[in-house]
Amino acid sequence: MGNADTKLNFRKAVVQLTSKSQPIDSSDDAFWDQFWSESVTNVQDVFALVPGAEIRALREESPNNLAMLVYKAVEKLVKTVDSSCRTQREQQTALNCARLLTRVLPYMLEDPEWHSYFWSSLPAAAVENESVPLAQSLINAVCDLLFCPDFTVASTKRSGPERAEELSSLDSCEYIWAGGVGFARSPARCAAHEAARAELLRLLLTCFSETIYRPAHHAATHHNKWIAYLTSPDNRHALPLFTSLLNTVCSYDPVGLGLPYNHLLFADTLEPLVEVALQILIVTLDHDTSNAVNEDSDESLPDNLFINYLSRIHRDEDFQLVLRGVTRLLNNPLAQTYLPNSAKKVALHQELLVLFWKMCDYNKKFMYYVLKSSDVLEVLVPILYHLNDSRADQSRVGLMHIGVFILLLLSGERNFGVRLNKPYAAAVPMDIPVFTGTHADLLVVVFHKVITTGHQRLQPLFDCLLTILVNVSPYLKTLSMVASTKLLHLLEAFSTPWFLFSRPQNHHLVFFLLEMFNNIIQYQFDGNSNLVYTIIRKRAVFHGLANLPHERAAIARSLAAAQGKGRPAGAKVLPRSRSAESLAEAAMEGSRPAQPAEPGTLNPTLPDTPAIGAMTERESAHPPAREQLLPRRSGDGEDCPDRATQEPAVTHTNSLRVTEEPEADAEAEGGAGAEGGAGAEGEGWRPSGEWVAAWRARLPLQTIMRLLQVLVPQVEKICIDKGLTDESEILRFLQHGTLVGLLPVPHPILIRKYQANAGTAAWFRTYMWGVIYIRNVDPPIWYDTDVKLFEIQRV
Repeated sequence: MGNADTKLNFRKAVVQLTSKSQPIDSSDDAFWDQFWSESVTNVQDVFALVPGAEIRALREESPNNLAMLVYKAVEKLVKTVDSSCRTQREQQTALNCARLLTRVLPYMLEDPEWHSYFWSSLPAAAVENESVPLAQSLINAVCDLLFCPDFTVASTKRSGPERAEELSSLDSCEYIWAGGVGFARSPARCAAHEAARAELLRLLLTCFSETIYRPAHHAATHHNKWIAYLTSPDNRHALPLFTSLLNTVCSYDPVGLGLPYNHLLFADTLEPLVEVALQILIVTLDHDTSNAVNEDSDESLPDNLFINYLSRIHRDEDFQLVLRGVTRLLNNPLAQTYLPNSAKKVALHQELLVLFWKMCDYNKKFMYYVLKSSDVLEVLVPILYHLNDSRADQSRVGLMHIGVFILLLLSGERNFGVRLNKPYAAAVPMDIPVFTGTHADLLVVVFHKVITTGHQRLQPLFDCLLTILVNVSPYLKTLSMVASTKLLHLLEAFSTPWFLFSRPQNHHLVFFLLEMFNNIIQYQFDGNSNLVYTIIRKRAVFHGLANLPHERAAIARSLAAAQGKGRPAGAKVLPRSRSAESLAEAAMEGSRPAQPAEPGTLNPTLPDTPAIGAMTERESAHPPAREQLLPRRSGDGEDCPDRATQEPAVTHTNSLRVTEEPEADAEAEGGAGAEGGAGAEGEGWRPSGEWVAAWRARLPLQTIMRLLQVLVPQVEKICIDKGLTDESEILRFLQHGTLVGLLPVPHPILIRKYQANAGTAAWFRTYMWGVIYIRNVDPPIWYDTDVKLFEIQRV
């Protein structure tokens, strides 16, 4: 009964506040204290007892009362810090203030007119002769409380209130929450401390969410002053807070001792803390300090110390700790157990992938460390798992994108391609054909599955997926028969005339695949008899491309035939090949098919995917020849791949012009002669004969046609002479064959490296906040507020 009475008193205070049109006296402490006394004991109560509609009404009808409520709550937090928050009553008061502010702030941030309120001076400042904005006072108080002995951290001094340290002078570097980067000691865990930290961090995250109340086109130029202050030198806790957040995430082991069903018996207070710590980390690392506060101001923002600290991590043992932490949590949901649901699973993969992206973006030494060993495969496999598992679910299109973006970034480095040759042991059940091979085979098989059976909204990713395959192709020593068949199936599907003629960019996909085949043939011929055999079997596809009709009547017939089969001209759908490879195959044991989103699933919208040309810059893989190949290009090139066959001589590359590189020419010629506007994606676009002829003439078929010219007669002769019908004999012949001196001069390897750009920066910001919005449902911090950065749709 007592608890019900106190909740009733709290509710009465809320009603009294919202029903009075006259401002309530700021000195009426008896009234204000009702909001943070011991009347409520958890954040769910605050959300239930303070309805969103009443906060909005208060904002519109009694703005002075709302302003005073927030001011008094911040003032109370500051007072608890001044008294070092030593008693349990003060600690409860601090938490209740944080809970109330977490509830109220989103409704103030959704109204731009209230933004300046937080950066105005405290009323008491005039008396103290110093001007401290309300937002700074709030952040200072929360940061102090995050390192408060016996409240959020264990005291290292003697116990007892009379011996407690003064919070204002405490050295918080001695109270970092977890051992790891820059802090060797691992403090003892305390559930109450972890729960208190999580609530205070949730308040910080709420403060930072000002970004989501700005439209996407404004968010790109908006600089969040809340984040700027937290990560600035003015925050004396910046270093220990960054270290605490990073170490808390990277040291978390959900399985612990591994006792079956342990997580069902005991509440894990660490998981909510890890979740919000991870979200704080990725939000603060997104903050760009390169420009002024806004277009109309010359005021510049201070350095972001979080980005600075992250970029300066350099010890191998620190890299190892971070990488092991990230891969442990990424692989956690994938782990198989004999007892169903016996091990704890965490769903932090989306935030972890953003953190991994930020680490690679801001700390190139970390990315090179990741690529130095096979540990990169511990990142690759979970990404491929999620790409495969999410391909039919339109609510997870964002997850698909970030996985592909990370692979695009990594594929620009030679070591990534080399690492893919490590054999793959099928430890993770995936809904893909069974195969025996390497991680490269897994990459190809999953990409094929995504392209051929994925959701229609994944079409913009096709260029990225094929660019990744092109980037790694010069280093792939032995593709399996399954992977080889999948690649030829893609070419067969993409080279269908109606598909090539239906959209102005579709032929680019064929250029990518041909370039990939050329790389493997020229640089890894010896180990790839499976691919060579599949090319010979599917030689009709290449002959069809070489003889692709470009007369207006032939083009019209192809499109009319497609429409007759129910395919609209301009269709985005991938054509389904009738070859045997496209038939259903047995999936791996224990796997489950990809499922569409459950009805009613919330789905934040995302900006358009940037074009591959805007995301990448081409670099030669032969540094000595770079100046002659790419005179206007700067930046480090790649080392030459480990060749199983002939090494391309640098002198050869000098005679080849960049303009002969297929993909670039396709882009340059893509819309030439097209009716309805060059390269237009609109309904009025129609393919012309001149347009088809322009890019058909540049198809890089020379190497493959020479291979077929040499090998097809030899294979046919062997089959006739020996009466062979067994493909293993033919494969054995191809394994011991050679094309040295018979193929055209090896072409230069060009790697398309990811380049940071405004489009992907905006995409990541929107995606990240969409994930945070959806993940914070208990309590639902931003639900039912007027979010502008994205729209929330129900699938």
